[in-house]
Amino acid sequence: MSDGPWLVVGLGNPGPQYAGNRHNVGQMVLDELARRTGSTFGARASGLLSRRPQAAVAEARLGVLPGGAPGPRVVLAKPTTYMNVSGGPVAALAKYYGVPPERTVLVHDELDIPFADVRLKKGGGEGGHNGLRDTTKALGTKDYVRVRVGVGRPPGRMDPADYVLRDFARNEQKDLPWLLDSAADAVELVLLEGLEAAQLRFHTKG
Repeated sequence: MSDGPWLVVGLGNPGPQYAGNRHNVGQMVLDELARRTGSTFGARASGLLSRRPQAAVAEARLGVLPGGAPGPRVVLAKPTTYMNVSGGPVAALAKYYGVPPERTVLVHDELDIPFADVRLKKGGGEGGHNGLRDTTKALGTKDYVRVRVGVGRPPGRMDPADYVLRDFARNEQKDLPWLLDSAADAVELVLLEGLEAAQLRFHTKG
């Protein structure tokens, strides 16, 4: 695999009022990845931060390669813009760090996947997800990796837009740490072993 860095972006909305929303689960996963690497957002990207990238950024190495060598270099990022204009920060970070789309990973909430399931894909449609749609437009391609974190469909006739802007239900919150850990594992596996290996693990039941 290439020596260049990976860019891993957690989508969400800025501000404490949105922090626990289903729509912000991607940023929750990024917090778990930062915890694993012992990195702090903003601490190691002073040159980039002076250019106002509209993102909180941490640089680290993620995971451990066979033989015990440190895992690949990774730029962890949480856009500080609203979800529907995530593309600008993602494109700016990719350009600054020289990261091609195939080494760009977006972590995001997914309505069409049951809560607590994680799925992965490269390319394809955005499924009505405004953060993905804006990223595709800004990068000029759909061919980036998506780690899709299942939040399930809204109950009854609830508007999906209202549903994703609510915090996880009480019965979901007990399983949320497990879900964040699982999604972080998925990101690590993509970087260490590739997308197909990650799909085989996370898409196979039993």
